[in-house]
Amino acid sequence: MPIISAAQAGGPNVLAFLDMLGWSEGTATIKGSDDGYNVLYGGGLFHSYADHPRRRLTFRINGKSVTSTAAGRYQLLERYWDAYRVSLRLAGGFTPENQDRIAMQQIRERRALDDIKAGRIQQAIEKCSNIWASLPGNNYGQNPHRLDKLMVQWQKLGGVLA
Repeated sequence: MPIISAAQAGGPNVLAFLDMLGWSEGTATIKGSDDGYNVLYGGGLFHSYADHPRRRLTFRINGKSVTSTAAGRYQLLERYWDAYRVSLRLAGGFTPENQDRIAMQQIRERRALDDIKAGRIQQAIEKCSNIWASLPGNNYGQNPHRLDKLMVQWQKLGGVLA
């Protein structure tokens, strides 16, 4: 469950979308994790929220080598953490709350927040597909989920369709 409240997020549909992202990115389901907030790319865990873990990890996906600094519930890259930390004036490190705030900002930047609030989940997923590799419609080549599967999961997590 996101750390930010429904009021901070803009309603329960937005919380369900954040939960869906944690499920889709595979972080919220990692055993021993802090609901995905302390997960490294590839499924390992980091142990301090003082800063982004800044670890470059390489794995083979679909026969090709993929290197990433992605970390946290929403698999944020190190370079984006550095930029958002400054632009959003975030204090306190790579905390779960700050991870939620950045995911919210990324959703806003894709102009998907109103779609999520209104239950237009397909449109929101399409708008956000270039941010998260697990969403369909991107060219990351990392086995995205099917749209129908994401919509079912979003509804299981409390999302209400338009």
